[in-house]
Amino acid sequence: MNVLLWHVHGSWTTAFVHGRHRYLVPTTPDRGPYGLGRARTYPWPDTTIEIHPDDLPTTDVDLVILQRPEEIDLTEQWLHRRPGRDVPAIYVEHNTPKDGDIPHSRHPLADRDDLLIAHVTHFNDLFWDCGGTRTTVVEHGIVPPAVEYTGDLERLAVVTNEPVRRWRVTGTDLIPRFTPVAPLDVFGMGVAGLADALAARGPLRGPTAAGGARVGGTRTDGTRGDVDADLLPLTAHEDLPQATMHAELARRRAYLHLCRWTSLGLSLIEAMAIGMPVVALATTEAVDAVPPDAGVLSTRVDTLVEAARWLVEDRDAAYRLGARAREVAKERFGLDRFLADWDRLMEEETCA
Repeated sequence: MNVLLWHVHGSWTTAFVHGRHRYLVPTTPDRGPYGLGRARTYPWPDTTIEIHPDDLPTTDVDLVILQRPEEIDLTEQWLHRRPGRDVPAIYVEHNTPKDGDIPHSRHPLADRDDLLIAHVTHFNDLFWDCGGTRTTVVEHGIVPPAVEYTGDLERLAVVTNEPVRRWRVTGTDLIPRFTPVAPLDVFGMGVAGLADALAARGPLRGPTAAGGARVGGTRTDGTRGDVDADLLPLTAHEDLPQATMHAELARRRAYLHLCRWTSLGLSLIEAMAIGMPVVALATTEAVDAVPPDAGVLSTRVDTLVEAARWLVEDRDAAYRLGARAREVAKERFGLDRFLADWDRLMEEETCA
């Protein structure tokens, strides 16, 4: 099957294009948001083909995977076919509603009879009002990380994109609550200016060290000293290749998931698959994805801070929770299950 889809979310698309089909990814010279082409920091199989919009009208396309409302018009403009009418289409909804009218949020594609909305979590399916449009849920799947957890560094890891712009949505404002427990490593896109943005709102406090100093922060007497870079309270790692990021995550003691209102992040599932114990806000789909024996979830930030402290200090406990997290990720979010679910769905839609 020839499947047309845009490269929007790197981790999700990486799993999706590992299927048995041929995947056509629009690519423009500027590699902008609607022509990004193949991923550069994720390994994609050769069955994922870059295609210029000018070549689409003469290309056989069996199914269109839509991920943004504007892609409906783009499909008609570039493919010269109407998605859902002239070519089967499935709209993948990655996000929680953010229109300020929750729980009455109307989906942009509500009350349509020409396509299917596939949510990535049951939480999203519950909170979006899609009217008469058919909906289903295909839960995430991931390509298994090639590394295993060691947790040898007493540091905490966060993976997030654009934490400065998204601030409260991604729980960026909560990060300083954890720096007194252990240094943090923040991975993702748009993280390079995070330390400055946080510092502008108040000094970052590092873990308490001998003599009353704060590692990487301000001493109690108001002075600062030279500090080993490995001991700074926060280090940003900008858009690392996926394999490199996984290797770095595996060495951190625990994974922090501080998102208030996002869909279930694939980075959380990847961390679980590595074998990392999870400390997470009990919000959206995380409540269902992380069982109590794989991490600590709460809406009380103080509880999460103490959980992070416990895991930093008790390596055996971290291993125990991480081992269970890995089992859950393998059982529930495995690549084979994900691709099989999508194969069934795509076959149903193209044969309808």
